[in-house]
Amino acid sequence: MLNLQSFGDRYRALVIGSSGALGGALCEALRGDPGCAQVTTLGRDTIPRLDLEDPSSIAVAAQTLAQNAPYQLIVLASGLLHRPGVQPEKSLAAIEADALQAVFQVNTLGPALVLRHFLPLLDDHGAMAVISAKVGSIGDNRLGGWYAYRSSKAALNMLIKTAAIELARQRPNVRLLSLHPGTVTSKLSQPFRGAVAARPAAQAAAELLTVINESSPKDSGGFFSYNGDRLPW
Repeated sequence: MLNLQSFGDRYRALVIGSSGALGGALCEALRGDPGCAQVTTLGRDTIPRLDLEDPSSIAVAAQTLAQNAPYQLIVLASGLLHRPGVQPEKSLAAIEADALQAVFQVNTLGPALVLRHFLPLLDDHGAMAVISAKVGSIGDNRLGGWYAYRSSKAALNMLIKTAAIELARQRPNVRLLSLHPGTVTSKLSQPFRGAVAARPAAQAAAELLTVINESSPKDSGGFFSYNGDRLPW
């Protein structure tokens, strides 16, 4: 059982993307923490709804939840790697404008608006974490391919870093983190080679929450793996 100390007593958490394997596991872990007073969930099927492909829904959801602010912990756990009509590209010749735009909308543009509308709802000593991916590391890119996913996550990391710099001037005790969850057993990872080494979502959720809990304001803007290692940009 988790016992997260850095969010204060009887903290309130918000998980965006709660319908996914990792998002659901994060919610379950937080509900099991005796220090967590409330877990609020947001997604395409919640009320209010939040769909990263519908910018207006992001603003409306934030306005609706503002009455319950502040939240001591906010986690954005959504992402897009593949779906019908969208597959990771193995070569430049496979790049298609529609698929590229869809991946960036979910992995970069939508999260940018989440930062805009939900960071004001975060407690001044709270933490917000956004799920990124190690393949978004430019310095760690050894295999190439996966153009849309890699570049959308690299752009997401830049958004996190830039927002953290602004926050540090205004709210120096806030933590804003970009996190790599590793390969998690889910619909997202199932079709790919690394799925055989995937970890259960519950394990990944506990590891990520531990990383957030053990972070400090000096880590804000950083890119971290599920084991706490700092990752290269």
